[in-house]
Amino acid sequence: MTDISVPYWNIVDVNMLCEGARLIGFDLDNTLARSKKPMKADMAECFSALTSLIDVAVITGGKYSLLQSQVVDRLSDHADKSKLHLMPTSGTRYYRWDGQRWGKVFSHDLSDEDRAKAKESLERNAREQGIWATHVWGERIEDRGSQITFSALGQLAPVEAKEAWDPTNEKKNRLACAVAAELPNLEVRPGGSSSVDISQRGVDKSFAVRELADILDIEVGQIVFIGDRMEPNGNDYPAAKAGTRAVKVNGPADTVKLCGEIIARLSR
Repeated sequence: MTDISVPYWNIVDVNMLCEGARLIGFDLDNTLARSKKPMKADMAECFSALTSLIDVAVITGGKYSLLQSQVVDRLSDHADKSKLHLMPTSGTRYYRWDGQRWGKVFSHDLSDEDRAKAKESLERNAREQGIWATHVWGERIEDRGSQITFSALGQLAPVEAKEAWDPTNEKKNRLACAVAAELPNLEVRPGGSSSVDISQRGVDKSFAVRELADILDIEVGQIVFIGDRMEPNGNDYPAAKAGTRAVKVNGPADTVKLCGEIIARLSR
């Protein structure tokens, strides 16, 4: 299938983007917030306002606790949590607000055998490729149940260090390719700026947006999806390939501006 060219936020026609849209979906890291950092005040305000106008989803490679600290804990009082859909670990899990608390709707967990194979392959290939760093911040390999995540510099590495580690994406793409060749029954993909994610085969952001469309009884083409990694090897690209109205941003500053335009359009 031919690769899709995803337009940048500042060249899309917002009127056309919003016409008939039923849900606005977002990546998290470097889209709504810096890696593992909470949304800033302006982003939190825009995001909260958006939930009063339309269903909103966050689909991230991160674990559920990060969605809580980065997004949920930053919501304003006027946010409509009933319209918010949380899909951590690349959409392998799905959480909804039931009026009192966030409840898990589904979880596609890996088997014990697959988790063990994934961890072994990640470590061995990272060592062979010379990217098993001596000094790291936190865990290198994290078992999230439904997803195994390799973080080259550790889960708690400073944002600046992670962003400087692999600016061309060559290192993580090479590691992902090597591991994928050994684990053909699993989904292996580059994650954030310094990570590689492994989940069940076929369970990625394309799966997530199709599941959301089915649950909400809408078409995938009625979903707007905003992310920073929309190149063919990027972890947001599957959402574009699935048929969403995909838009590329370079960071939260772009997302705030785009959200402001979307809110103005939806408020008419």
